[in-house]
Amino acid sequence: MTTADIDGCDPAPLLVVPVGSCEQHGPHLPLHTDTVIAEALARRLVERRGDCVLAPPITITASAEHAGFAGTLSIGTEVMAATVVELVRSASWASGVVFVNGHGGNVLAMDRAARALADQSPAALVWWPSVPDGDLHAGRTETSLMLALAPELVRAERAVAGPTPTLAELVEHGVAALSASGVLGDPVGATAEEGRRLLATLADQLVDAVTTWTG
Repeated sequence: MTTADIDGCDPAPLLVVPVGSCEQHGPHLPLHTDTVIAEALARRLVERRGDCVLAPPITITASAEHAGFAGTLSIGTEVMAATVVELVRSASWASGVVFVNGHGGNVLAMDRAARALADQSPAALVWWPSVPDGDLHAGRTETSLMLALAPELVRAERAVAGPTPTLAELVEHGVAALSASGVLGDPVGATAEEGRRLLATLADQLVDAVTTWTG
């Protein structure tokens, strides 16, 4: 799109921003797994509504819990929160900003940003996917999603099972102290069919959340 294309939108569009990461996802999934998933869900939202424009994804975010693994890059919580705040403030031409999150490690940064942006314009919605029986990282959930979205990027022959700690243990210790492989869960048994079902469910969650938010 050009600036004229966006300026010609009536009413002003919602800006949809995928939020991913660049971090290890075990030996079998690529570093940008979270970005692939977030962007896919964001695209589904844009396709199902007529009032949205899609932003480029934020691809390097807060991933300190994955320190010690090759390929991981992180800008930290403070910088991530500031980035989100400045991004929203710059989108004065939009009717609102929707962040589609693919990385759980951003939760503190996004919460801080949301508080800083409260009662400001444009308004921002921070959305997180909900998979009640999903695993924490690089297990069956993410592997199934990637098999549905980008099967050529999944090294299935390298997949190994890891421990299944609680979220509190992950936050306290970081991934490296819990899993030598970086996997938290069991990718064995993941399928593209399961991934497609998850994508459909998560896309419905996202559309419903935005519909409720916009009234």
